[in-house]
Amino acid sequence: MAQYRSLDMYALDGETALDRPRQDMRESVDLNDPALEVVTNLSKVAAMTINPCASMDNANERMIAANVRLLFVTDQYYNVMGLVTARDITGERAVLYMQEHGGRREDIMVRDIMTPRHKIEALDYDELVTAKVGDVVETLRRIGRQHALVMKRGEGSNISRIAGVISTTQVIQQTGQQINVIGLPTTIADLAALR
Repeated sequence: MAQYRSLDMYALDGETALDRPRQDMRESVDLNDPALEVVTNLSKVAAMTINPCASMDNANERMIAANVRLLFVTDQYYNVMGLVTARDITGERAVLYMQEHGGRREDIMVRDIMTPRHKIEALDYDELVTAKVGDVVETLRRIGRQHALVMKRGEGSNISRIAGVISTTQVIQQTGQQINVIGLPTTIADLAALR
């Protein structure tokens, strides 16, 4: 019979952080490289989420702490209800909400300014498999958005999943190419507001 030993236990002292999933993205990509090189893969990097009843200020603090500009708004089962961007919080969406409904800025909840799920569009993962980084850059320019979501359609079930996020910031960092979206809606929420 095998002999086992008892392992030592250690106290957590000082500041202790949790390990977080991390995706190592290539530092430099070419416009002819596969499009998936610029996709933040949500099976490797935890999506940043927030509750729809959180305050707008709490969402802003969460974005700053995580160094992101987009949060997925999810229910208790981790189903996507919508999304909220930094521009939604700092832009005129909050002001318009207060003008329409009254109240104070600190009373605005994420659900009041988020883009609901039914107004969100996404790229198809299967199409990205054969696309190039240049195709992604052209798409972001055309749609005038800072983010594009990547969706995997349900196989055998009707449930689709958001598999990734493409950010203009990430693409610019990896390619060195400017993505000019000036004069166009610059977020998913802006585009949805035009509909």
